[in-house]
Amino acid sequence: MATTTVLQDELRHKHDELAGRLVHARSIIARPEQTRRGCPPIDQFNAGASRHLHAVDEALLPAVSAHCADGADLVHRYLPVARHLEVLLFHVKAHEYGSTWETTHDWPRLWDEVEAALVAQQEMEDELVAQLVAEAPDDDLLLVAERIAAADRRAPSRPHPHLPHTGLPGKVVRRMTRPVDAVWDAVEGRDGGGPKPAPHKKPGPWWQYLLGDPRFPDDPADAGRHNEPGER
Repeated sequence: MATTTVLQDELRHKHDELAGRLVHARSIIARPEQTRRGCPPIDQFNAGASRHLHAVDEALLPAVSAHCADGADLVHRYLPVARHLEVLLFHVKAHEYGSTWETTHDWPRLWDEVEAALVAQQEMEDELVAQLVAEAPDDDLLLVAERIAAADRRAPSRPHPHLPHTGLPGKVVRRMTRPVDAVWDAVEGRDGGGPKPAPHKKPGPWWQYLLGDPRFPDDPADAGRHNEPGER
């Protein structure tokens, strides 16, 4: 695969994934008893779209600003489009949980607006990427693709349209909001469909000594006593 297509293929795959999640989310028929309980397909679309937008802010926009002659203008044009989608994602979450402020919106209208905003964001993103591919070295394009994938895994799971998106303030905000979002996701029982944490490693001899909890694999009486969560 040519290096110049890696970034484009990575983002195209991501948008295909989001489009599939959107189709699933909007197929859900909300029932009165679901109010304030949430719905996994809607939560997963919302979280996936939010993480992608944060990842673009984190990795793609700085590269465009650094490598493209009109990078500042491209970023300036992109941000309102992304913020509009973030505002709609915020409305989706509020509508899902039965906010009284959402009584003037119905689901079909809201989903139509989200779909149109997602398409507009992808078109603007494609323009940024096309310009970056035309002006940046291949090695930098590969690095940007890797950074976007890494940023998506650690990005906040909720939209934050009114907070800084670029520069040092944006980076600081993303680092601060990620753990806050994770706490609220746990409190509300939201399924963001994100990567699962790696299982804890078994403590080595040094940590067993410090913890006062030695393990003796050859001792039948010790078998299974100290299994880590998820182990059998």
